[in-house]
Amino acid sequence: MATNIYVNLPVRDLQASVKFFTHLGYSFNQHYTDDSATCMMVAENIFVMLLTEARFKEFTPKPIADAHTSTEVLVCLQVESREAVTALVNKAIEAGGSAYKEPQDHGFMYGHGYQDLDGHLWELVYMSGEPPKT
Repeated sequence: MATNIYVNLPVRDLQASVKFFTHLGYSFNQHYTDDSATCMMVAENIFVMLLTEARFKEFTPKPIADAHTSTEVLVCLQVESREAVTALVNKAIEAGGSAYKEPQDHGFMYGHGYQDLDGHLWELVYMSGEPPKT
């Protein structure tokens, strides 16, 4: 069974992406960082490898999707409160990202998200309880 998750994302400007995610409060494992990649630490067992497009192409024979015009993946992270959802989206906007939709309140779950500098979508959710039974 898997013990960690590593999400690999292509970025056009690695340093700009590091600056963006540092503003959001993330840190990076320098052991896995060079001029073409860095390992962003999201949580104890969740990591995001930000790879330059050239480096990313070494891992796949397929073309890289332009995340500004299409969506291949939606990264969803659960956070500790509604306030944390709002604060992180606001930080992303301050750092040059954008909100890509309005917040969603489903009663038991509150969510909102942002688009990073490369167009990748990051959904943030706070789960306050169990979904209603249907």
